[in-house]
Amino acid sequence: MPSDVTPLSRWMDQHRRQMELGPLSILIRKLLSHSPLSTADQQAIAALPHHIKRLPPGGSILREGDQAEVCPILLDGFAYRQKVASDGGRQIVALKLPGDALDLQSLYLHKADHDIRALTPAEFALVPLVALERLTMARPAVARAVLIDILIESSISREWLLNIGRRNALSRLAHLLCELHDRVSDIATETSTNFEVPLTQEQLADLLGLTPVHVNRMIRQLEKMGAIGRPSRSLTILHFSNLAKISSFSSAYLHRNNISRV
Repeated sequence: MPSDVTPLSRWMDQHRRQMELGPLSILIRKLLSHSPLSTADQQAIAALPHHIKRLPPGGSILREGDQAEVCPILLDGFAYRQKVASDGGRQIVALKLPGDALDLQSLYLHKADHDIRALTPAEFALVPLVALERLTMARPAVARAVLIDILIESSISREWLLNIGRRNALSRLAHLLCELHDRVSDIATETSTNFEVPLTQEQLADLLGLTPVHVNRMIRQLEKMGAIGRPSRSLTILHFSNLAKISSFSSAYLHRNNISRV
């Protein structure tokens, strides 16, 4: 791996060392990327009761049909939301990164309509929904931040529908990598133009609605173009600008820097 490539794990290690507000500080950092929160609001979020749970790849944090009692906050690793067809085929419909609240909809909807599983070894903070609900009722700025987080997740889902339904295979992969680059940048404790994506070909296939063989061909094509590297089973983004050009990527749907209002 080139020396200037930053693994996501290193960013997370640095984050853990800087957790002045405890484990939930990564959630606070995520919310601050799109919503203003006072110091008191941040301290109230940090004080939410929670317990830590660790899962191996494939471990289940929520199953379709469950009535959730906690909202999992992803502290480390990757997780995903999936839907499973009657024949057992699955489609990954959302990819979750550290700082993401994985099931805010259970504040308002009583039964899960999807599964959530760990994609890599993952660590979660499980926050009781009743405590989160009380906090949002007591602090309007926190309630607004939660609402905006839900709306941005919906915006990402719409872009994924477009990506899978209308973009060609090469553009799909390039677009997904651009999205991951920008989403990681929002929570990273340092900036880097290059970073490692810990996703296998099989996982990318389930994300993009392609076969692993097709994904492998697209990876090789992006490698030849110098946009990515593949030093191991994971991918390394080497040239974000190349990927953005290939996929006509625009980060507008991520609603970054949403705080200012004209």
